[in-house]
Amino acid sequence: MNSYRFRLIVPLSLIILLVLFSLGAVLGPFFKDFYLERMFDRIEKETHLVAYQLEEIDLTDETRLQERVSEIAERLDVRLTVIEEEGEVLAETATSPEEMDNHLNRPEIQSAVDNEGGRETRYSATVGKELLYFALPFETETGSSGFIRLGVAMDELNAVYQNIWTLLFVSFFIAFLIILVLASKLTNQMVKPVEDARRVANELAKGNFEARTFEGENLETGELNRSINVLAENLLQITRTYESQQERLETLIENMGSGLILINAKGDITLINRSCKELFDEETELWKNQLYYKVIKHKQIIQFIQEIFLTECRTRKHLKLSVGIYIKHVDVHGAPIIGIDEKLKGIVLVFHDITELKKLEQARKDFVANVSHELRTPVTSLKGFTETLLDGAMEDENLRKRFLTIIANESERLEGLIVDLLELSKIEGAKFQLNWQHVTLESVVDEVFIILKNKAEAKKMRLERKVIGSTCIEGDPHRIKQILINLVNNAIVYSPEGGRINVRVKEQTETVILEVEDTGIGINKKEIPRVFERFYRVDRARSRNSGGTGLGLAIVKHLAEAHHAKISVESEVGRGTNFRLMFYKKRQSELEE
Repeated sequence: MNSYRFRLIVPLSLIILLVLFSLGAVLGPFFKDFYLERMFDRIEKETHLVAYQLEEIDLTDETRLQERVSEIAERLDVRLTVIEEEGEVLAETATSPEEMDNHLNRPEIQSAVDNEGGRETRYSATVGKELLYFALPFETETGSSGFIRLGVAMDELNAVYQNIWTLLFVSFFIAFLIILVLASKLTNQMVKPVEDARRVANELAKGNFEARTFEGENLETGELNRSINVLAENLLQITRTYESQQERLETLIENMGSGLILINAKGDITLINRSCKELFDEETELWKNQLYYKVIKHKQIIQFIQEIFLTECRTRKHLKLSVGIYIKHVDVHGAPIIGIDEKLKGIVLVFHDITELKKLEQARKDFVANVSHELRTPVTSLKGFTETLLDGAMEDENLRKRFLTIIANESERLEGLIVDLLELSKIEGAKFQLNWQHVTLESVVDEVFIILKNKAEAKKMRLERKVIGSTCIEGDPHRIKQILINLVNNAIVYSPEGGRINVRVKEQTETVILEVEDTGIGINKKEIPRVFERFYRVDRARSRNSGGTGLGLAIVKHLAEAHHAKISVESEVGRGTNFRLMFYKKRQSELEE
C-alpha cells in the first residue's frame, strides 16, 4: 500500500525541490546584482559629496588635505584617495602618500578619465580586501584638478549576500514543508480510495468475495469503488450458487447407490465416489489422480475402459468380479465425454452392483436342485431299507438291526438338513435379531473346545488356543458360539488324523480378532469365493460321509454379517485353512457401518 504513495510523493518532492533550487539560483544572483547596484549608487553620491567638501581646499596643501580626507573617510567609514591629474596620490586614508605609486593606470581612474565617473570591483593589495571603487574627476576653487576615489569593503555586501541566501533557504524550506504537507494530504485523499480498491481487489483474487471498499464522494475513484463493490457482490452470488450446486452434486455423487468413476483423456482417475469403496472393498480414495490401469486390479474393467477409449461409443456389459472371498456381479455402463470441439475429454463409468439380484436368481434355481439332491439320498435310503424290511428282512434280527440303524442315521441326517435350512432361513429373515450382551470370546472358545473335544480326540487331533489382551466384545453369545462350533467342526472334518487346530483371539484398538486355523486339506484359491454358498462342499464325498449339510459356512457368513464383523479366508491346498473374523468391541449401528 505504501509503495504507491511513496512512488507519488517522492517524485513530487523532488520536483518541488528542483523548482525551489532553480528559483534560488535565479533570485540569489539577482539580489546580489541589485544590492551591488545600490552600493555603487551610494558610493557615487558619497564621492560627489566628498568632491563638494574638497572644492575649497588647495591641493598643494598636503597636510590640510590629508587631515580633511582622513576626517571625511572616518565619518563615512570608507577608503578615500585624492589623486592629481598625473596620477600621483595626494592624500590616502589607507597608508602614507610616500608609499603610494602612480594611480593613473588603475581601472577606475582610467574609466573616470574617459567618462564622468568610473566604477570597479577588485582586490586591493594595500588593504588586503576586495573593494568597491568609484572614481570622480573634480576641480577646486583654486583651479587645481584631480580625481577623488572612494572605496568600500565588500564585507558588508558579502554579509548581505549571505543573509539573502539564508533568507532564501529558510523561506524555501518552510515553503517546501508547507507544500509537502499539503501535497501529502491531497495525495492521501487521492491514493486512499485507490489503495482501498486495490486491497479489495486482492481479497477478491484470494477468494474473499465478502470484501467491500468505501465508495466515497470523488467522481472517478467513487465510481471505480462502486464498480468493484458491484463486481464483488456479483462474484459472491455466483460463488454461492456454484457452491450450492457443487454441494448438491457432491452429495448426489457420494450417496448414489451405484459406483461412479470419471477418467480424463490422459487416463487419470479424477473422480470416484464412496460406493466404489464398498464395491471393490478397497481404499478407492487413493485412486484419485492415478492411472486407471495401475490401481484397478480387474482386467475385465481395464479392457472395458480401453474399449471405450478406442471406440468412443457408449458401452454396457455384465461383469463377474472376484472381490476378496466374494464373487460380485456388476452391470457397467460406460460413455465417452466429448467436448464442444468434438474431442474426447475422458470417459465416465457407472457400476451397478447386481450381486444380490444374481444371488436371488441363482438361489431360486439352486434351491430346488440342491434341496432335492440333498433329500433324495436319505429319502431313497429310507424307502429302500423300509421296503427291504417289509419284504421279509425284518424277520432276520441282524438285518433288521442293521437296517434300522441305517434308517435312524439317515433320519438324523435328514433332520439336521431340515434344521440347518430352517436356521438359515431364520437368520436371513427380516425379523431376525441378535441378543446383544457383553461376551468374552475366551470363555466361548473354552466352551466350544469342551463340546468338540471328544470328536477331536477320536481323530487324535489337538485343540490349541492363544489369547492376547482383553477379549470382551458386544454380541450374541449363543450365535458367536454357533459360528465357532461350525468353524472348528469343519476344521476337524477336513483335517487328517493327528492334525492340529489353533484358535487365536487377539485384542486390537477397536476390534478383537478371532482366527481358526487348521492343518487340513486346504481350499483352492478359485473355490475360496464360493465356500460360503449354500450346499457348496470343498470335498463332497468327505463332507457327506461326515454328515455335513453344506450349510454351515453359509450360516457363519450370515451370523458374522449380523454382528457387523468382517470375515476373510486364507488357504493353501495341502497345508490348511485360516478363517479370520474381526469383531468390533462396541456395537456398530447401521449408519456407522
